[in-house]
Amino acid sequence: MTTLPVYRWRLAPDGLATRRQLRALGLRPGGQDVAAEVQRPRRRRGPMVAYLYRIDQAKPVRPMTPGRRAALEAAMRARRTCPTCSRDAGYCIPRSLGMCVPCSDPPAPTA
Repeated sequence: MTTLPVYRWRLAPDGLATRRQLRALGLRPGGQDVAAEVQRPRRRRGPMVAYLYRIDQAKPVRPMTPGRRAALEAAMRARRTCPTCSRDAGYCIPRSLGMCVPCSDPPAPTA
């Protein structure tokens, strides 16, 4: 078992990147193993860890196919549709409410 090199926050060497940084470059890890870790100190819960991958071994992001695009649009439509009133809310329904905001607000009492 090999231990990974650990770098402090913002002190990782060139040639290594996190998943988000790879994505910004139009790349993905492509099945490679984690090359190193970068740790950011936190006061209460211990250090935050991000995994680093080698940029030279990263592969290009797969292109969006029509089928994947349709599946993604259907999933997002389902997240926007209120189960109570069946309307498209225009935003993702909060999971804490389980319905759109107008349906979750109780009706105002009539005087």
